[in-house]
Amino acid sequence: MLNRREMLAAMAASGLYAGPVFAATRFTPGADGFVLASRGQAPAAILVDPQDLPGVARAARDLAQDIGRVCGKDAVVLHQGDRLPARIVLIGTLGHSPLIDKLAAGGRLDVSGLAGQWESWITQTVAHPFPGVDEALVIVGSDRRGAIYGAYDLSRSIGISPWYWWADVPVSRRDHIAIARGRHVQGPPAVRYRGIFLNDEAPCLSSWTAEKFGGMNAQFYGRLFELMSRLRINYLWPAMWNNAFAVDDPANAALADECGIVMGTSHHEPMMRAHKEWTDNHQLYGNGAWNYATNREGVRRFFREGIERNGNKEAIITIGMRGDGDTALESTGSLASDVRLLETIITDQRRIIAECLGRPAETVPQVWVLFTEVYKYYNAGLKLPDDVTLMFADDNVGNLRRLPLSSERDRKGGFGIYFHMDMHGGPFSYQWINSNPLPKIWEQMNLAHEYGANRIWIANVGDLKPLELPIEFFTAMAWDPKAVDKDRIAKWTRDWAATQFGQTHAQEIAILLSRYAKYNAWRKPEQLSPDTYSLENYGEAERVCAAWDELVVRAQAVDAQLVPDQRDAFYQLVLYPVLACANLNHLYAAAARNRRFAQQARASTMAEAAEVRRLFRRDRELRDHYNLQMAGGKWNHMMDQSHIGYFDWYPPETDIMPAVSEIELGPDESFGMAVDGSSHSWPGYYLPPSLPTLDSLSRRKTYIEVFPRGATMAPVTVRADQPWVIIREDQAFGVSPHDRRYWIDVDWQSVAPGMSEATITVKGSATVKARLTAIRATAQQEREAKGAWGGLAGAFCVPATGFARSVEARGVRWEPIPDYGQGPAAMSVFPVTAEPFPDPATAPRLEYEIFLAEAGSYHVDLVTSPTLEVYPGRHLAVAIGLDDSAPVTQAVFTPEAGAAQDFLGSRHAANTAANARRMPFTIKPDRPGRHVLKLFMHDPTIVVQNIIIYRSDLPQSYFGPPPMERG
Repeated sequence: MLNRREMLAAMAASGLYAGPVFAATRFTPGADGFVLASRGQAPAAILVDPQDLPGVARAARDLAQDIGRVCGKDAVVLHQGDRLPARIVLIGTLGHSPLIDKLAAGGRLDVSGLAGQWESWITQTVAHPFPGVDEALVIVGSDRRGAIYGAYDLSRSIGISPWYWWADVPVSRRDHIAIARGRHVQGPPAVRYRGIFLNDEAPCLSSWTAEKFGGMNAQFYGRLFELMSRLRINYLWPAMWNNAFAVDDPANAALADECGIVMGTSHHEPMMRAHKEWTDNHQLYGNGAWNYATNREGVRRFFREGIERNGNKEAIITIGMRGDGDTALESTGSLASDVRLLETIITDQRRIIAECLGRPAETVPQVWVLFTEVYKYYNAGLKLPDDVTLMFADDNVGNLRRLPLSSERDRKGGFGIYFHMDMHGGPFSYQWINSNPLPKIWEQMNLAHEYGANRIWIANVGDLKPLELPIEFFTAMAWDPKAVDKDRIAKWTRDWAATQFGQTHAQEIAILLSRYAKYNAWRKPEQLSPDTYSLENYGEAERVCAAWDELVVRAQAVDAQLVPDQRDAFYQLVLYPVLACANLNHLYAAAARNRRFAQQARASTMAEAAEVRRLFRRDRELRDHYNLQMAGGKWNHMMDQSHIGYFDWYPPETDIMPAVSEIELGPDESFGMAVDGSSHSWPGYYLPPSLPTLDSLSRRKTYIEVFPRGATMAPVTVRADQPWVIIREDQAFGVSPHDRRYWIDVDWQSVAPGMSEATITVKGSATVKARLTAIRATAQQEREAKGAWGGLAGAFCVPATGFARSVEARGVRWEPIPDYGQGPAAMSVFPVTAEPFPDPATAPRLEYEIFLAEAGSYHVDLVTSPTLEVYPGRHLAVAIGLDDSAPVTQAVFTPEAGAAQDFLGSRHAANTAANARRMPFTIKPDRPGRHVLKLFMHDPTIVVQNIIIYRSDLPQSYFGPPPMERG
């Protein structure tokens, strides 16, 4: 169990995303205030007026049990007629609890400013509220969810993680809990409806619920609704692949309404009906076709039944219509006639809503979701009633497709966002593990908030687990975006880790959580292949594996120091994702080596094949521990999702081990040699080997690798013909200890300025010679290059944050988004709502000091995020200039290339898989030496990660050259 000091620190840290009671909670024995519980005496009793709204009493019962989890004895929940003890916690809804209203009317309870607010509450101590009661802690909500959230806010403040059941987070005991006397106020959220969508739920969630609950019934949804209320999530699209929420268990809908959960249905399930209800019974409705043009009355009856069944339960009704089974609407022949048909559908739906509910349709919350092709109907001028919320969707990979124009933002129904953290569909599926770094979520959802798309936020969260961290971040940001700004994401993550695991390891756990999601976003696990990271260039595959290896070592070190009851939570939240994703990256690297080594006739080809098989088995072992051993098998099936061997956008039926090669070994004592930057090997390849050029400014090293081609290898010598060449032996990147790497470096003090050459000779059963070129800078070059990016040979990378100067204009500036993208941070424009700067001369800019070895023409690749044209008419343009030359402006969404870069265009899948887009520019320095590369803002919403500069063809790699700064 966590000790008191750890938990006190954790609770204090949690104030960043907690309610008002956190700072008022005291755990020191004898602390003054309202005593909720103390050793040797019964906890304060809990009272809810029997006339209060449903759900408040349920939250009160959970609070009573939470007090027992912390203090060892549940609080008593009082019932009508019970004698009131000296200390009580009174929970109620303003205007619905006679007890609350009586205290307010008598001036004993200050509810000023609360009436009419959305999901707000006040926690206040009241002396002698009723006869026989010395003191009460009163939690009063502006509405039922305000009261419910207030109760759970107290639970969280005393140490109950919202994930105590859903992630097995242990609860620490307390001897004393007191709440400082006074009035503690929580105002309304920034986003009115904050939701999740259980989707793509087979095979994991559906198999788990079948085993543990007998299906997606009220027992399952009761657990889910409790979690949602603890997280202040008020809106749900229920599981729908092979499920029908209102039919699977008739108690589901009533339970949701009791718990204060606003129900809805997904983007293609209008009028509170599940798609499964249609597929199971379509023959009962007209001609059975899901086609409004040919089966209007049948579909209308289906719609009407959904509204009648739901009645006055709180809901947001999805309107509009897509095709059968989440496909495009069957066209009537033209876009114009399709728009007219949709307007007819929506008009009919609203008439049904008004008739069934007995009130005007504009008083009933409704949403129209612009998913995939639905955008074209809106863009074509479809007339939507002003009270309907217009929900824009992302591109299925977390990049928003559209934001409200300034001319649109006054619509009564407002705007919402449908956001994906999980996807089964185009451009590719990703359903296994968390690959959603928080800075990326923040960057996109901050745009949504700042541009006014803040009536509804809903995230597709797949099976719910293992997306615990991004789910809570998404909803915490929806509650109060200003409390979770870009510069506090790291602290928010640390506080989250402290809440789950205590203060001692919180910083390290936060780093592990952030980095594994960041690395997964480099390339989503499902999109990995043996070809993803280069074996030959920039040590890329090796660097990626080393980054994962570091996480494994750090995660295992934390795990070894945790107490036993924290291990299950740590495994599912941290250790499993780190181990499994590291294993997967190593699996594909081993498969890549096996294929490459076979081409090079390495004897270690066989060892790499065995390593692929071992790592494939290891993936299953890690999964089985999660499913069958962790928490005693509580989460069996939650890791059933296949994730290895994708050959199309959809997941394979089962994991498919990467193909491996076996070779016939050559003569017993033969050897081979490979060089940095080449896939070929010698003896054998017809051209002689040549190593990458080294230079004294970049200070990069290079290498050759020597390996047996038979069962054994005769001794091999590696020598250089020049004394300034430094050779150091090491093990090659691979599993065989017989493959050796010889690092080649230069003693620069022993080399004359200018170009020098050396020959590296490898001698054994044969002799192979490789040419090495080294360039030492002159004294003048050294002076000019000092502190600048660049070198004398090869491509180089400038991180976006590596600027020397930032110049703002009219209050607009480039700022870093920490921990975003490929490097430690990325640069974007703030405020994000800034107007474009068509003239680079007046625009905010970043200036980078670079050193170019020659005059002439250079390629400049701006590595940006795959942001879409969220604001129509702003084509995501940016400008680059060198020194005082005229800047060149380029846009992503030009008439020629825009369609390819847009949603599901020919470049979209590659951009989103890499979480990066490259914008090519050209610069032409008229002289060698030091220069200033300038990056000018044109449009907001662009995010720049890196700048790659090169003369000739860039060697094939995923990231390009790693950044390396001149000192």
